[in-house]
Amino acid sequence: MTEQFSPSPLFERVERARRRKRKFKDTQITLAHGSGGRAMHELIEGLFLEYLRNPLLEALEDQAVFEIGNGHGPFRLAFTTDSYVVTPIIFPGGDIGKLAVNGTVNDLAMSGARPLYLSAGFILEEGFPIDNLKRILASMRAAAEEAGVAVITGDTKVVQRGSADKVFINTAGIGVIELPVKLSASNAQVGDKVILSGLIGDHGTTIMIARGELELETEIESDAAPLHSLVQEMLEEAAFVASIEAIHCLRDPTRGGVATTLNEIALSSEVCIEIQEDRIPVREEVKGACEILGLDPLYVANEGKLIAIVSAEVAEPLVHRMKKNPYGRDACMIGEVTAEPQGIVAMRTGFGGTRIVDMLVGEQLPRIC
Repeated sequence: MTEQFSPSPLFERVERARRRKRKFKDTQITLAHGSGGRAMHELIEGLFLEYLRNPLLEALEDQAVFEIGNGHGPFRLAFTTDSYVVTPIIFPGGDIGKLAVNGTVNDLAMSGARPLYLSAGFILEEGFPIDNLKRILASMRAAAEEAGVAVITGDTKVVQRGSADKVFINTAGIGVIELPVKLSASNAQVGDKVILSGLIGDHGTTIMIARGELELETEIESDAAPLHSLVQEMLEEAAFVASIEAIHCLRDPTRGGVATTLNEIALSSEVCIEIQEDRIPVREEVKGACEILGLDPLYVANEGKLIAIVSAEVAEPLVHRMKKNPYGRDACMIGEVTAEPQGIVAMRTGFGGTRIVDMLVGEQLPRIC
């Protein structure tokens, strides 16, 4: 991708519109506000941030990074929280419990932190089968053991039948950042390469099929997995090849998929991210399901993948190292960071053209995680 496209007047108009901060004007919450896309970002930036603003929250990362000190010097910690409302609660490759543990572990890992401890809060609907709760708890225990974390505190509430949908889980997590890394969506630089850790759209497609929305017989499973070991190996490789600071940004593309995550980075760093359509790894089953429903795999949720924005000098060694990890065996470079048009994700298509890949608009797949 040495040849760069010249921004057209349309691209420039979109760039200006994308960078304008809009005042939150909606009068009611809709499902789109939980999609991970544009509506949710407007809700967070225009409402939650307006009322709860502080320097740590303003970073709008998936976790807060802060320092605490004692007589032995400062410690850098990462803290995150997330809630899980997926339906169905049990699906091929996992369940809501596995999702909750891994999702929180991964949000910590994207800051370079080693996850340590989790909390777990349960909202249970009256009449929920105890056998299902046992399965979910066993899944959470197994996921926590694999990730090397412990669930050390929690809370349980029960609501009347019909006031919730079976079970909702909130998890919070804390981890320690032991290496001198400063990973952020605002760190992407012109010339950086974009790395994807593997096949996209597995989780969202699995959920669609499990709901009975598609009459397809496939063996596809959710990709829910802990990524902190992969991140640690990436940091080690970067330090060996050049510098640990050569990794600029890590994100896990969950709700809103790869497209929305790349847009978040492009906007935060005020750069253009250009990707190649023929480099995006997608299973044929995912492509088929998306074609049937009129969806783009770039917007379908993932729960065990990461996007890395890294200096060009370390990109190839990182991909090679990632392929040795079971959660990075399909890693590949999919694009690069360019200067213009700022705040835009553009994709070189298989036909040789270029199109804008915008942030997810509206609600594509409700209750996906």
